[in-house]
Amino acid sequence: FGKMLTSITNVLRACVQKNGAAVVMSARTYADFTSQATFEIKKCDLHKLEEGPATQVVMTRDEGLQYYRVMQTMRRMELKADQLYKQKIIRGFCHLYDGQEACAVGIEASINLTDHLITAYRAHGYTYTRGGTVKEIMAELTGRRGGIAKGKGGSMHMYCKHFYGGNGIVGAQVPLGAGVALACKYQGNNELCVCLYGDGAANQGQIFETYNMAALWKLPVIFICENNRYGMGTSVERAAASTDYYKRGEFIPGLRVDGMDVLCVREAARFAADHCRSGKGPILMELQTYRYHGHSMSDPGVSYRTREEIQEVRSKSDPISMLKDRLLSNNMASVEELKEIDVEVRKEIEDAAQYATTDPEPPLEELCNHIFSNNPPLEVRGTNPWAKLKSVS
Repeated sequence: FGKMLTSITNVLRACVQKNGAAVVMSARTYADFTSQATFEIKKCDLHKLEEGPATQVVMTRDEGLQYYRVMQTMRRMELKADQLYKQKIIRGFCHLYDGQEACAVGIEASINLTDHLITAYRAHGYTYTRGGTVKEIMAELTGRRGGIAKGKGGSMHMYCKHFYGGNGIVGAQVPLGAGVALACKYQGNNELCVCLYGDGAANQGQIFETYNMAALWKLPVIFICENNRYGMGTSVERAAASTDYYKRGEFIPGLRVDGMDVLCVREAARFAADHCRSGKGPILMELQTYRYHGHSMSDPGVSYRTREEIQEVRSKSDPISMLKDRLLSNNMASVEELKEIDVEVRKEIEDAAQYATTDPEPPLEELCNHIFSNNPPLEVRGTNPWAKLKSVS
């Protein structure tokens, strides 16, 4: 039967190529593909834990395609933002997430949308996985009315349901995230908060204060250090006396995970979520990842590291390429099918960019709106005592 199917497929494929039709998908029926496969993944380093996440994991074809689409969307979106920034259409602070996609997708695959997440200012990817649309994110970057924060937040301040944003102050989101976890515990709804920060913020005093409170009150919080090897332009070795970030919670159990492999991140996040939900208190995860762009747009990203280093990471451990290879080598998808996803993603990004450049900017009279969520209209002083503005909830 298998041989017969293959020969039918080949005949179909020949027909399709002859007709030059774009419907390549019909060339292979879904019955051809492996619906799921088991993968061997890297073992996590553990701190204060008897056992860690599984090293043999199952991924279904549908999951694989979903992860691929989301990561590809994030990558293309960031590359488009880079382009618009260089054309001076996006201004101000802008920190890109390309290279780190496996972190966001792996975490999101293991928690619920009703769980909570808070991160620093490299937030475009998380805004997307939490439920924001590419259109809303791009329009926010260009400061337009249709942006996810109505054009008032920009790159570092995007929010949506159960996502407490981009935060511009280094490390300040960590205590806020513990506060969200305290609310989860207080309400007893079995939800948790994922609290992300970078290797640069890991030396902040407020993070250690938060560890203490979280451990003391057994808060359902997953502290995640996205270690992309450089805090701005300073390598981790030059900034931290101990670069074992997963051990720095001391009395909090920790995991060090390959942050370039979406399956490693997914399993570790699932393990951490189970830990939190079973009432054991906080857990720490260090995701070893890498950013391809500079720290922000004003950083070319090559003065403190070599182009060869970036190229080596791209060629050996790119999260999207690794997932693509897995899908193809296990017969879970065809090259044509992945190309089709790429084309759809590219179109979505182009449409969003078009929208983000033509949507109107918010008018000045809306500048002070939404200071409070449910107050009667309020008068707000402008830049001088005579400039009066109104705030409407």
